[in-house]
Amino acid sequence: MSKLRFRVVETAFKKKAIEVPTPAERPSEYFAKYVFNRSKMFKYLPSKVYEKLVDAIDNGSTLDRSIAADVAAGMKKWAMEMGVTHYTHWFHPLTEGSAEKHDAFIEHDGKGGVLEDFSGKLLVQQEPDASSFPNGGIRNTFEARGYTAWDPSSPAFIVDDTLCIPTIFISYTGESLDYKAPLLKALRAVDKAAVDVCHYFNPDVKKVFSYLGWEQEYFLVDEGLYAARPDLLLTGRTLMGHDSAKNQQLEDHYFGAIPTRVASFMKDLEIEALKLGIPVKTRHNEVAPNQFELAPIFEECNLAVDHNMLIMALMRKISRRHGFRVLLHEKPFKGVNGSGKHNNWSLGTDTGLLLMAPGKTQEDNLRFITFVVNTLMAVYKHNGLLKASISSATNAHRLGANEAPPAIISSFLGKQLSQVLEYIEESKKDELISFAGKQGMKLDIPQIPELMIDNTDRNRTSPFAFTGNRFEFRAVGSEANCSSAMIALNTAVAEQLIVFKKDVDALIEKGEPKVSAILEVIRKYIKICKPIHFDGNGYSDEWKVEAASRGLDCETSVPVIFDNYLKPETITMFETAGVMNHKELEARNEVKWETYTKKIQIEARVLGDLAMNHIVPVATQYQTDLINNVYKMKDLYPGEKWEKLSGKNMELIEEIADRTAYIKEHVDTMVEARKVANKIESEREKAIAYHDKIAPMLEEIRYHIDKLELIVDNQMWTLPKYRELLFIR
Repeated sequence: MSKLRFRVVETAFKKKAIEVPTPAERPSEYFAKYVFNRSKMFKYLPSKVYEKLVDAIDNGSTLDRSIAADVAAGMKKWAMEMGVTHYTHWFHPLTEGSAEKHDAFIEHDGKGGVLEDFSGKLLVQQEPDASSFPNGGIRNTFEARGYTAWDPSSPAFIVDDTLCIPTIFISYTGESLDYKAPLLKALRAVDKAAVDVCHYFNPDVKKVFSYLGWEQEYFLVDEGLYAARPDLLLTGRTLMGHDSAKNQQLEDHYFGAIPTRVASFMKDLEIEALKLGIPVKTRHNEVAPNQFELAPIFEECNLAVDHNMLIMALMRKISRRHGFRVLLHEKPFKGVNGSGKHNNWSLGTDTGLLLMAPGKTQEDNLRFITFVVNTLMAVYKHNGLLKASISSATNAHRLGANEAPPAIISSFLGKQLSQVLEYIEESKKDELISFAGKQGMKLDIPQIPELMIDNTDRNRTSPFAFTGNRFEFRAVGSEANCSSAMIALNTAVAEQLIVFKKDVDALIEKGEPKVSAILEVIRKYIKICKPIHFDGNGYSDEWKVEAASRGLDCETSVPVIFDNYLKPETITMFETAGVMNHKELEARNEVKWETYTKKIQIEARVLGDLAMNHIVPVATQYQTDLINNVYKMKDLYPGEKWEKLSGKNMELIEEIADRTAYIKEHVDTMVEARKVANKIESEREKAIAYHDKIAPMLEEIRYHIDKLELIVDNQMWTLPKYRELLFIR
């Protein structure tokens, strides 16, 4: 190990991780300590104000702005008792992160001093500069006004000394500039459409909730090693680095004992998360070295999204206390598993029913089949859009490799559900269906109790798998905002449920009994959406051919995949549902294309800098040492013996010369290609140029750098290697 890298590692090891003391109380006693939840609302708000606010949250009724002053007063009183001095509107711009501007609770008192103040107006709205956030041309520098508006359905919370108020973010002209506004509209659309369909089975249903359970995968690396890798620092991933001799091939990290330092970090993170009302439940080692996972209990979708954004911020903050940096990039290390954020999605009613779960009665099972088949129809009709909703420059490195799902959207159903759908499709009778629950499995080991086996297996290669009472959208990237996928999915399902109700009502109006009408439409849908159903190996080359023949979207170019947002059927769907209009969709695509270009552009610049300022000089210096060695050996061993002894060094000298020449030439070519691409005015065409011309060069240059890593003296190599980055000590 070089002296530089030794010092970096030594510094990282000497940095003492902060130990988190075990709290005296149980988690249930400090859960949501820093959240203005219903118990706090009940305590700090007048009873009539509390009732109106809860009604708006639960039933979607119009929020009376006149209560804002009372809510603000109660919220401020609670926050100041908790030591808070500032407040902020917390929102999700189109950056995949969150944004906030902090203001103090002070105003002039008219007597030369100040007083603590937080009015209803300040609670309800603020005016950030809309032109400084990605907006796709909706706002220009001379048209900077935008508004953040309070979202009461997601409770305010405290971070450090600041009261954070979840908000939406819109332009002065009304277009959404964030993820939350269209998400709330999509949730309202699926609520209304699903309630109408639920009335076929239960007229008492008044509201349908979209639930989300995300599983957050991430990597940890020592902070000192991270600081010594400019590519990790600037791009979130390693742009070079040869495989470690040992990585994940022994499969010994998955579900293994959690390293002590990591367990300390996890404990600290969980305590802080629970205090913020995030119901974190699961933690474990993931497949790749240094890779881990955290998952909460399911929550209502909007709140779950907010909590995921908050947990990512907490991870970044708390990891540094323990001498780590958290990596949320989908593919920070080549050759090992990437990180996803599986989105477990389902629908449930205010009567306590999970719509994606089989029931105890035949009517419940018909309801279950109805919602499953309509979901499959939505995924089939909009499989390209769903792929676009999870596509990015970073997620493209992950999809289709090392247990990640492929870049073709299909749905795994499992043996039992597949057989049921086949039976309904082929049956001419209007008979209802019964489902077997979990089946017992007795092992030939007396002391082991009977196991209850689920009615579906799992398929890790399926992007959209049914897993018993929900669908798992496995293609979402680890650093993404879940809203993007949830907006597309919930809107598509809402549209499909509306079509379903029209089809069924048309048959009922013709005199068809309700059950017969539902089954007839379901039977038709099962046949139509059959191309999306695939229970096989999504990694196989045969599936790619078959998927194309089925008419599924097999495009792999991320900039072209984004075109799905501007297809006529997509625009019609979003506009009809009232989620986004044509202008908003065009603007978002401009942002997506521009972001893709900038991500690749930054990576290309970083790689070029490292190649020319680190790799080539180090390789050349080692080559010089080899040349000096060859000349000195000639003085010691003249004649044939010299030729024999120096032969290996001569081969290395030539290989270094060839590889450094290739790197220099292709870095120059890459720079020129960027100059040409940067002159393209269309953001779409520029992104395509970066995808087609520049992104491939990154891998070509990397190949030769990684080969040099195996040749050059380890003492001279300035960058920490995979064998150091991937194993926490």
